Amino acid sequence: MSRPPLAQHCPSPRELDDLELLSVGAMAPTTRFNEPGSPVTLTLPEELNERLAAGEPVELVDPEGLPLARVSSDGAVTPLTHAQYGPFRRLYLSPEQVRAQYAGRTFVTVTDAMSEDQIGQLRNRGDLALLALVGRGTPALSPVGLLRATLRVADKLTASGRTAIDVVAVPLAAHGDAEADAALRAQVVANYAGTDPVVELAAGEVPAADVADIVHEDRPGPGEQGLVIFFTGLSGSGKSTLAQALMDRLLERGGRSLTSLDGDVVRRNLSAGLTFSKEDRETNIRRIGWVAAEIARHGGVAVCSPIAPFDETRQQVRQYVADAGGAFFLVHVATPLEECERRDRKGLYAKARRGEIPEFTGISSPYEEPQDADVRVDTTGRTIDDALDDVLVALRDSGHLDLVDHRAPTAGRTATPAGPTVSAHVDQVSEGALRPTTDRIDRPVAVLFVCTANICRSPYMELRAGAFLDDPAAIEFASAGTHGFRDRGVDPTMAGVLARRGVGDEQIAAFRSRPLTRDLIQAADLVLTAETVHREFVLEEAPGAFRKVFTLGQFAETVARVAPSVSGHELVTYAGHRRASASPQHEIGDPFNRGRAANEEAAHQIDGLLRVVMPRLAGTGRSQ
Repeated sequence: MSRPPLAQHCPSPRELDDLELLSVGAMAPTTRFNEPGSPVTLTLPEELNERLAAGEPVELVDPEGLPLARVSSDGAVTPLTHAQYGPFRRLYLSPEQVRAQYAGRTFVTVTDAMSEDQIGQLRNRGDLALLALVGRGTPALSPVGLLRATLRVADKLTASGRTAIDVVAVPLAAHGDAEADAALRAQVVANYAGTDPVVELAAGEVPAADVADIVHEDRPGPGEQGLVIFFTGLSGSGKSTLAQALMDRLLERGGRSLTSLDGDVVRRNLSAGLTFSKEDRETNIRRIGWVAAEIARHGGVAVCSPIAPFDETRQQVRQYVADAGGAFFLVHVATPLEECERRDRKGLYAKARRGEIPEFTGISSPYEEPQDADVRVDTTGRTIDDALDDVLVALRDSGHLDLVDHRAPTAGRTATPAGPTVSAHVDQVSEGALRPTTDRIDRPVAVLFVCTANICRSPYMELRAGAFLDDPAAIEFASAGTHGFRDRGVDPTMAGVLARRGVGDEQIAAFRSRPLTRDLIQAADLVLTAETVHREFVLEEAPGAFRKVFTLGQFAETVARVAPSVSGHELVTYAGHRRASASPQHEIGDPFNRGRAANEEAAHQIDGLLRVVMPRLAGTGRSQ
């Protein structure tokens, strides 16, 4: 009766390097994975750990499925075969083979293209064995680039005399612990050299002229490097639109091989059959990343625009691209959730909120905002060209692509490049960095209250707000209705509530209703609405006003996130970039024709919110 096949596992590239050295005895006295104090570790899925614990070995295979070794529960490795292919495979020798073939030579470790001084250091050294350390994370060049450069130096030195110089590839990986890696390196090199001397090269900076072409090919400048431009953001954020606009610019300019990997297109072709479960969505992103990396490997430009909500998967894609020798440029389309919902013409967000779409990003599944974006762009209230310019400027500044129209001004952007070489996005700047324009500093904040008919809730807000200020003149109040009556007084029931709460009869009698207009929105510094539906109406009229339009409840919750020292126009600016999400608890229901109790309830709710908001706007820092 035949035994069932062993469970198989393909280790990471670092683990594969470690496996090769363990299999040939290059790490002795370390002979297995996960020895105490050793950086040489193997991480297996929980299911395979359970099999190991039950006494069943696990077969380790290469990416093509070739069985390389078996590993047991104590980490012991039983070699089966070695890698059968790969560039310069003939140079991958075991320590035993090296000691037999190159006994009596001086051993030299190499991790980068050699400089003229380093080459000079090797002259007159006699016969040499150059140990090129090509494991993951160790060489400055790619493994192939390092071996090509080292072989060329060996040929040059050999041609100049009778010296015998040979190159050996040693897949010694880095493990992220400098001290442990240094000890492991000394251990491995000693196993290859045996009793023969080991020489370390002096520090070198500029590659020798003889290998400069290899270095340039292996490490091209940003403008020649394969490039993956990866847009990430919520559904409806504008990432696909920006990606397509960027594609158009690239095609118009010409000169680069270009591929679009749009989320929907990839779903229909590369990822047909995958579901929208978290696992399948992440598989879809990894497939996009792998294809993009291969495009970059060959010097092309790939433009990708999936949602890609999870940082771990984005980091995997970044690593794919780095391994292929390409550059990864991350664009975070940071349009807020609330704006994405407002734009949603397919009704997906509404369905998700009703539970009809499970694991919907931003609603029932998280979106992890990237902290390593090269540029962040908020498309709210902006034209496509204006938002795209943020990306173009960042690409130009990075050295990868220059598509900026030099005739167009670039000052006054809503979003700015982010990352180690450029300034931070406005959402991340320290308090005090955002300042209102000078023309607003010397005048009161103009607040516009909005409800439906402008005869109940918004007039109450306008006439009552000053009661919560030490100086009512510190803020200018106005109100309007989305479907407001023209020139009507306050609804009689609400007028009675206002009178009982201290608002004078003359003020109440003088109030006249009016419909909301775009001019009123533009004139206001802050627009506070009774309900979310009113806020959406305002933004339909004036999309560019997004940063200053809130429900009253939403603004009250938002200002709690801003330092108490921030007030007035500056507070509005900060709030626009730190807004709380819309919530049902923010809604102030319409009391019209519902009697005195409903009007009193609405008034009580409004007072509670004004008590929070008004002192913060005026800068008094007190609650009434």
